[in-house]
Amino acid sequence: FLDIICQQVMSARKEYGVSLPLIFMNSFRTQADTLAALQRYPDIEVAGLPLDFLQNQEPKLRADDLTPVSWEKDPSLEWCPPGHGDIYTALYGSGLLDKLIDAGYRYAMTSNSDNLGATPNAEIAGWFAASGAPYAAELCVRTINDRKGGHLAIRKADGQLILRDTAQTPPEQMDYFTDEHRHPFFHTNNLWFDLVKLRDALVERNAVLGLPLIANHKTVDPSDPDSPAVIQMETAMGAAIASFKGATAILVPRSRFLPVKTTNELTLLRSDIYDLGEDYHLRKVNEHEVAVDLDSHYFKKISDFEARFPEGVPSLRQATGFKVTGPFTFGKDVKVKGQVNLETQEEEQVAAGSCLAG
Repeated sequence: FLDIICQQVMSARKEYGVSLPLIFMNSFRTQADTLAALQRYPDIEVAGLPLDFLQNQEPKLRADDLTPVSWEKDPSLEWCPPGHGDIYTALYGSGLLDKLIDAGYRYAMTSNSDNLGATPNAEIAGWFAASGAPYAAELCVRTINDRKGGHLAIRKADGQLILRDTAQTPPEQMDYFTDEHRHPFFHTNNLWFDLVKLRDALVERNAVLGLPLIANHKTVDPSDPDSPAVIQMETAMGAAIASFKGATAILVPRSRFLPVKTTNELTLLRSDIYDLGEDYHLRKVNEHEVAVDLDSHYFKKISDFEARFPEGVPSLRQATGFKVTGPFTFGKDVKVKGQVNLETQEEEQVAAGSCLAG
């Protein structure tokens, strides 16, 4: 992901002749690995600006009494970042917001690093600058597969745009929330903001935008389901739309939303459904959707996923669906055609060069 993002930014710099900065928000857990990976791109750093800034960190809270958790096996696991909504406070507190403005930058786009569709886009940047809006969110048309995603709503009290998420919806309203016809657009988390207006808002509010809190339930050791239950208090960066009068939104093509939250989505991205152009933009080759459903017992963790696809994922260009139940391992150059359902209870090898159909 970091390789592709770097190449996308360098391609945009070359096309438009600009010194477009690329800056990552890291947590205390990701910083060292991110900076080590970026060493492969010595030209990616813009003079006078850092490659990253650090999120704040907060204690994980015990789920039973809401006190800070203790975990002697690894005290670093007692802490967590407070969600990506911390980006605004971290930009301000780190001094980076002032540094960007002083260097002459006025507008910024931010996105999740697992969304390789969120490429630098001069057309949207021009629209945002001309709009005069302090803040804007990119939206896509909702399909039946996007029912659980957050969407924008209009607050009746004052007409303000707000982000509405699953965690903020009572059960009796969930039918309305998941109705893609009532709420036809979903929120991509690709955001644009005016750096000067952001700084003004943070100064006015003592660096607190008042974003709604999200209680994220986990275990203190994410790899140990039997470790104590904890709550991580988080905020979402998209919720900041409610903090800016005049904030707006823009409808963008689905190609700007290619997130990877699961190995199902990673399978699609690594398959031949997408071509990687010279500008390092991912372009979908086939028009139809392919539903991938890998057995979470054997494919959920990235280490298991890599072990079961040691030579790469199958070709899915002619597939409509690919469901795997049980401990399968796949050889090289496997092809899937149509709807394929594989099921086994014992270890099974799919031979190299196999064509799976029906």
